Amino acid sequence: MRYRIALQPTLPYPGERERKKPGLGGEFYELRGYAPGDDPRRVYWRAYARTGRLYTRVETPLERVQYTVYLDSSPSMDLFGKRAYAEEVARLLLRIARFEDRRARLLRGPPQEAPRKSGLVLVTDGLDPLAWPRLLPRRSALVQVLAPEELDPPKEAALLRDVETGERLRVDAESRAAYLEALAGHLAALSLLARLRGRYALLRVGEAPLKPLLRQGVLELL
Repeated sequence: MRYRIALQPTLPYPGERERKKPGLGGEFYELRGYAPGDDPRRVYWRAYARTGRLYTRVETPLERVQYTVYLDSSPSMDLFGKRAYAEEVARLLLRIARFEDRRARLLRGPPQEAPRKSGLVLVTDGLDPLAWPRLLPRRSALVQVLAPEELDPPKEAALLRDVETGERLRVDAESRAAYLEALAGHLAALSLLARLRGRYALLRVGEAPLKPLLRQGVLELL
């Protein structure tokens, strides 16, 4: 099977309308009556089943994308095996990106230095207190990597990293509840932002990345 990285926004901005042009291979544009010479693979058989007439599915043209897979190198990635796992995820995404863009590249650095242009695939834990709306361009993907210990910290005392301040703190039962509440709000905000700009996926350290990337819409089957 072959895959591609999806970058079109999952959610539209309020009042936004995408300007579409007819073509082949992109997003759905319209149905028109079948004409001799049309590609039979574009026949929309559901419409034929309903009406008894042949229709051709017309789609928006594919845009050539220049991909940059950007791997977060901030210190928080050293916790709980995130760096090694994120490297594995980034290399998988790079291989897939090169099916469409042979010049796709893998860069490493702090998220605030990632190129702010379409085609960005940012692999990060998303825990640094950054101006994330300024970092994610339109038609980008955010792949957030977190450890099970961060998503569901042990009930006994543990050392964690605060999602808002970046400070490390000792977690007991009371602070654990506050941490989980802050984390849930942070993840919801990042997910919403990323889906407005493009695509989002949350991966847990240790899980095979392909299926969750497909399920959450960052990858699509060709």
